[in-house]
Amino acid sequence: MLMDRNPSSCLAMNAASGVAPAYGQAIALNAASGAPEWIELIPSGPELVGRDGRRWRMSDVNKVVAAFAANRADLPIDWEHAQYTAAMQGQPAPAAGWIEQVEARNGALWGRVNWTERGRAAVAAREYRYISPVFSFDAATKEVSALKCAGLVNRPNLELQALNQEGTPPMWKQVLAALGLPETATEAEAVSAIKALQGEKEVALNAAKAPPNNLFVPRADFDAALNREATTKSEFTAFKDGIQKAKAEAVVNAAVEKGQITPATKDYHLAACRTEDGLTAFEAMIAKVPVNDAAKPSGLDGKKPEGGAPTLGAEELAVCRQLGMAEADFIKQRDAMRA
Repeated sequence: MLMDRNPSSCLAMNAASGVAPAYGQAIALNAASGAPEWIELIPSGPELVGRDGRRWRMSDVNKVVAAFAANRADLPIDWEHAQYTAAMQGQPAPAAGWIEQVEARNGALWGRVNWTERGRAAVAAREYRYISPVFSFDAATKEVSALKCAGLVNRPNLELQALNQEGTPPMWKQVLAALGLPETATEAEAVSAIKALQGEKEVALNAAKAPPNNLFVPRADFDAALNREATTKSEFTAFKDGIQKAKAEAVVNAAVEKGQITPATKDYHLAACRTEDGLTAFEAMIAKVPVNDAAKPSGLDGKKPEGGAPTLGAEELAVCRQLGMAEADFIKQRDAMRA
């Protein structure tokens, strides 16, 4: 059984933020009959008052009981809240016992503990006399929502906003150091420093979102430039596709006229020549096919007359006609693409 609710410290965790250590009440263990099986974990509410003046509420202990059941796992009782100090530094934090069952008794939360051999001996020998619960609570209402664990303690501390041992916990020291605050800084000072850092972060993000004037382009001009680029690409692609189609038709028609392929296979070969690679393969193929003498070209295609302007070969002329272009315009486009 438990007796003498001697006030001490407990660690409470803000359910909204997961931080903010606080103080509550430590509960004395009755060691006269050894380590008790059932112990009082949180005193009856609804008001829970810590020695440092902080207050919480446990209006409905049955909700805390339900939270334990929903967790579906035993909760540890450690030594001096080692899982929040030693474990954070990579050190062992063994359990002194395990809370296997909880129940409500007259508004208080009681738990059945399966002690480890070492934990039972420590309690029976009065080496540790108090249980310090760790619970989560709502930041706005201070309402206790769930038991997290508990610790065997002996040195209740009325001043430090941390665990019950004397001195500032190592993890809290690291937090204060990271904020550039002394170890004597209060929780309020730490929160203020964090808010200041958050403000600086917002300023930096806003500055990053607003580029320098020399890098700024009005949205309308930017969209217009994108549209022009897309139109140019589309027109160029259409031009290239037209040239490819016309050239393919010229080559395939020439092969038909020379008797190298039959008219019945013309559409098949045109489909194969839609790409440049396909046309190249077709040209390589027909180069090996004999030409009928009657269909042989004159050999004058593509030649310039003496002192005359450049002319187009048979294939280029066929492409030009397919595109509906004047020969001079086609020659300009051809020469520009070759440059």
